[in-house]
Amino acid sequence: MEQPERTPKAPRRLLWVVGVVAVLVVAAVVTTAVVVLNRVTDPPAPAALPRDTGPVPLGERELCGLRLAVFIDADEDMNTAAQALRDDPKARRVFTETKAQAYERFKELFANKPELLENATPDALPAVVHLVPVAGTDVEAWANELRQRFPEAKNVDVLDPARIAAQLTATPPPCPPSGER
Repeated sequence: MEQPERTPKAPRRLLWVVGVVAVLVVAAVVTTAVVVLNRVTDPPAPAALPRDTGPVPLGERELCGLRLAVFIDADEDMNTAAQALRDDPKARRVFTETKAQAYERFKELFANKPELLENATPDALPAVVHLVPVAGTDVEAWANELRQRFPEAKNVDVLDPARIAAQLTATPPPCPPSGER
């Protein structure tokens, strides 16, 4: 009787080793692809914007980013608060607006509403400290802190353009990372 021909063990082992190596190479390629694709698709972290907290008049600036507004009855109290806030590590920018400046802006905003302008006076509007926060600041918590810190403030509001834009029918133009146009 003839015995069936036996296959040598060395080629079987070689096939097994080649198969294992092939699986490992494929796993390495897939892992590398996943890592590279994640880096490509993840948006880059925004660069930290510089802090410039010397209080300056709001003037013609249009603030369009996330910010806080501290409304205070007297210009002197507003100036005192603005000076105190220049050292707050959560503040990236500090802008001031006197009662007279707020009235001028009010007149521009409501120029087509004479019934509103009739009853408005500079003394009726508060002075305002506008605060642009440092990136990553919990603005709601900061607003609560400011309400305690400045009891003379009539109000401390968080102005979130994303929330405001969601309520509008028109889409506002994009806001630059600085938060002002």
